[in-house]
Amino acid sequence: MKIYTVDAFTNRPFRGNPAAVCPLSKMLPDDTLQDIACEMNLSETAFFVPVDDGYHLRWFTPLQEVDLCGHATLATAHILWQKQYLSEEKIAVFSTLSGTLTAKKQGDWIAMQFPRGETRPITSSISEILQALGIENPVFIGQYRPDRYLIELKNEEQIRQVIPNFSKLKEIGANRIMITAAGNGEPYDFISRYFAPGAGINEDPVTGSAHCYLTPYWAKKTGKNEFSAHQASARGGDLQLKLTDDHVIIRGQAITMLSAALNLI
Repeated sequence: MKIYTVDAFTNRPFRGNPAAVCPLSKMLPDDTLQDIACEMNLSETAFFVPVDDGYHLRWFTPLQEVDLCGHATLATAHILWQKQYLSEEKIAVFSTLSGTLTAKKQGDWIAMQFPRGETRPITSSISEILQALGIENPVFIGQYRPDRYLIELKNEEQIRQVIPNFSKLKEIGANRIMITAAGNGEPYDFISRYFAPGAGINEDPVTGSAHCYLTPYWAKKTGKNEFSAHQASARGGDLQLKLTDDHVIIRGQAITMLSAALNLI
């Protein structure tokens, strides 16, 4: 079995978010897929199988299957074209747990069409979460699923200075949290970080799916519908974003770091 690792949302080695991509002729049992993802020990491993209208795509963290992943989708599309599974002029169509996703090659960039998500403000206290993050007086606290939060801070410096207590976050069931702030100016409109201790990923280097919520949030706040964004993890990564009526277009670059064979004997 072939397997690749790809640094996504970057054009430089050792930056962006690494994902494993595993092409299959048929989908393997779930426990085998989970074992492979655990072995790869990256935030996501993507598995794809050809189907009549494109590809069946699934994503696994080292602990669980997830319903949406941006960087592993970007990595998969990159491998489809680079390794000539798909000709460059054709659109990649993926059947996933989040419905149909598409990706189109645009020069050195890949444009993905993802679902648009909304965040609602919450008035209930999340003092334990804020304490575990070391955050005081946030600008905004929102929720987009029962255990998932979006928190805006005052500035870029505060985002970079946050040092979460991941054990505490996991203990109180705060499984996924994104923090964001306006950028200091060119080249980024806003920056973010993303924590997912409940999925076995303390800090995700670059999270495409988070921008399904961040893009509408900043569009409502600024009146704009196109953004340049940066995820300020240790590795860092860049995204170009456009909000439409029903979708978020997420553009990124990718680079293949490893091509290998997986031995399941």
